[in-house]
Amino acid sequence: MTFCNKLQVLRKNKGLTQEELAEKLNVSRAAVAKWESGQSYPDISNLIQISDLMNVTVDYLVREQSCEIAAAKNETTETDELIEFRLEANKNTYAGFSNEVDSTRLDSHDFRYAKGDFVYHDTYVGGEQFGGQEAVWKNAKALYAMNYFGRVLSQNFSGNFLKEALRAADKKLPYRGPEFYKAGDYIYKTTVSGDLNWFQGYEEIFYNEEKVYECFYHGGLVR
Repeated sequence: MTFCNKLQVLRKNKGLTQEELAEKLNVSRAAVAKWESGQSYPDISNLIQISDLMNVTVDYLVREQSCEIAAAKNETTETDELIEFRLEANKNTYAGFSNEVDSTRLDSHDFRYAKGDFVYHDTYVGGEQFGGQEAVWKNAKALYAMNYFGRVLSQNFSGNFLKEALRAADKKLPYRGPEFYKAGDYIYKTTVSGDLNWFQGYEEIFYNEEKVYECFYHGGLVR
């Protein structure tokens, strides 16, 4: 992930607009916009300010990273199994219009999928503005969890397109959907900071360049 993508994800996860971030850094909004679009790069003093504000290191900000999973050698097999199961469960629950189960909480929507030693459960509340959590267990022990909170921004939003994008997730980004997905007039985008151990991300859907949906998510391995 490049600096411009990292800055955008970190800013949005802090709940800041470009203008609000610019004010905290004592720079113009145009400067922040150029940083996030990759047109320019902050100087070292600005990088230090950003690292302090976002609670990350300067090294993390400037070092280009891949979002692919970086697991220890002795964890590779279990991590690969987890990713494979997570992607399979994704296609067989909410995104796949299947395996909805009884509510586990008041007014919640729940989905459950099991295969072999693994169990996946997704539960959320709300509709146009929603929040939820998904988790994976192996041999009845919690292994992975992710929380998410999102909202619909326009009547042009399509729930079927969101599910289609989520079903297209791959091993590179197994958290929600792929980095980019397009079908007709709809475009899905997501950016992620971190890896399977500890990550945070942001996804958006656009309809003819109109932003119609957004969702923040974060999670990681449970120990």
